[in-house]
Amino acid sequence: MKNTSNILMATVIAGVLAGAAFAQAPEIKFDSAANALQLPAGLYLGEVEGVATNSKGDIFVYTRTGHPTVTIGTMRPFAHGGSRLFQFDRTGRYVREIGKDSYAFMAASQVRVDPSDNVWAVDEMSNTVIKFDPQGRVLMLLGRKTESEIIPARAPGAGNGAGQPTDLFSRPTDVAWDAAGNIFVADGAGNARIAKFDKDGKFLKSWGKRGAGPNEFANVLSVAVDAQGNVYAGDGGNKRIQVFDNDGTFKTSISSVGNPQAMCMTRGANPVLYVSNSNPWNDIDVAGEIYKMRLDGTVLGKFGRAGKLMKEFGTVNSIDCRSENTLYVGEIGNYRVQKLELH
Repeated sequence: MKNTSNILMATVIAGVLAGAAFAQAPEIKFDSAANALQLPAGLYLGEVEGVATNSKGDIFVYTRTGHPTVTIGTMRPFAHGGSRLFQFDRTGRYVREIGKDSYAFMAASQVRVDPSDNVWAVDEMSNTVIKFDPQGRVLMLLGRKTESEIIPARAPGAGNGAGQPTDLFSRPTDVAWDAAGNIFVADGAGNARIAKFDKDGKFLKSWGKRGAGPNEFANVLSVAVDAQGNVYAGDGGNKRIQVFDNDGTFKTSISSVGNPQAMCMTRGANPVLYVSNSNPWNDIDVAGEIYKMRLDGTVLGKFGRAGKLMKEFGTVNSIDCRSENTLYVGEIGNYRVQKLELH
């Protein structure tokens, strides 16, 4: 009990200090490039759930573009069978579509590119994570698509949340890797946990359950891993980022970040973390800014706000930060990708 009390007290103190730091965060000046992506005639983006770049600067966009045919209770409809993965070159010119009419493309959740330029698509409704090689061929599938087409009604973010040790998912949201190639899946919208696999896709363990204490989540909307293998989990419902070691042992909590729906960690000797305080689809009272911080939670600055104009954001679900000062931001609410240049 004493150790638990100490952890809780440290978390509360960290939250108070972080809240003061975020309130005083300096504004970072930035520009947004108009028409960053050139789509072919007759092709449009829907809700942009994921955006990522590879080592050549090519841009990958995973978007919900189909007509909704499944509605879950009071939740926004899912674009059942209508998610598509597009590739653009570094100038924004359309190149191709990957995985067209894929059995697992039901409701896009995120796209990431690993250090070997493999493209990973996280699909929330098919409960799968698909690994494509740079040529667009399927290399690995994690999870399994539910056989039934009938989706039961439940409240947003609701599920059993048990964090059960299984290789099956309930509405996964993000994926990341450590230096050894271990795979960390944020199984965080239906469940409330992090699932760890080895580089070959063998399930190793999972941690987390629904709650508000250390090692508990309201949901896990985003995940990132640093060079030391520490795992950063965006716990949106609890308005914090929890940090764990590589085996899931709780280390610390970064609080007062609002709803960390999207996170991106830069590479190199001095990495920084970009965190979007995104306004969820059912909450319009969130400021919508993006924070830049050190990995210890020290805030370096913030930029942007909620809105529909350029340099404003409508529910940011993904950030690509391969370059620290050139970001690609995918928005659910505004059906677009913005390319940002930070000064």
